[in-house]
Amino acid sequence: MDAFDSRRADELATLLALHEQGSFAAAGRQLERHPTVLSKRLSALEVRLGIRLVERSTRQLRFTDEGERLVAKVREANRLIAEAEQEAAEGAVAVRGRLRLALPAAMGRRWLSAVLADFVLAHPQVMVEAEYADRFVDLIGEGFDAAIRIGELADNRLVARKLCDHRRILCASPEYLARHGAPVQPEDLAGHDCLGFSGLRSFPEWRLMSDGQQVSVKVSGSLRSNDNEALLEAARRGVGILAGGDWLMGEDLAAGRLVRVLPQWQLDVAAGIYLVRPTARLNSAALTAFKAWMEARFEAGAPWRR
Repeated sequence: MDAFDSRRADELATLLALHEQGSFAAAGRQLERHPTVLSKRLSALEVRLGIRLVERSTRQLRFTDEGERLVAKVREANRLIAEAEQEAAEGAVAVRGRLRLALPAAMGRRWLSAVLADFVLAHPQVMVEAEYADRFVDLIGEGFDAAIRIGELADNRLVARKLCDHRRILCASPEYLARHGAPVQPEDLAGHDCLGFSGLRSFPEWRLMSDGQQVSVKVSGSLRSNDNEALLEAARRGVGILAGGDWLMGEDLAAGRLVRVLPQWQLDVAAGIYLVRPTARLNSAALTAFKAWMEARFEAGAPWRR
């Protein structure tokens, strides 16, 4: 039997209505069907799957664990189908309207502002409102359409598209290393002047990883800040060793103003840079166009690694 057979669709619609309404009578009113019809549909579904999904009694319905899992999966399938239909419909809609974006402050200014300007030039009927900040905004509560986020994602209310890996590496100026020497192993960092980014989740601890090994070092130094660019300038001037994203230090590495320290080690190897949006909101044509624009810019890899 085909997955889109109408009888299967009716059975699954019955299952969702029963879960939402809590009784055959209420579900029947929602679906405009007699409760006995719904009871037969549910029984047919259970027979076809060979498992009990709902325990019935004269007063209430109780979903089994298998029933709860199936309901969750069917709801997710419904969401994906709705998104697919919406995206297909948006193909015939002009790209216009308002797009509210949350972008990381330092990385956004350095690497995304030009990308965003080019997007606006290519889509003159879209009004973009971009907020640059290092805080994790509440996309749903604050009414943002999308955000670019760095790190690991924990909010399951968001749909995420990974644009690239995020590599947090260690660097210092040649002058600093000439004065103090280069650390040979992670534990050596405890004896160095390490520039502290207070926005790092594990601050003041650096958790370094290499080939499955993990070493944690509590570092200290003469300067700490919540601003990456301020710490970058200090590293250029030889103040200390900086741990930061390669997006922050790539140009200085290429120019020789900074060199890698402990190049086989890095922080946050599982992190990434993501385009995220709320799950509860279907894409507008403007958001679909912005998503495609960002994916195209990162298709050949992160721009700071080219």
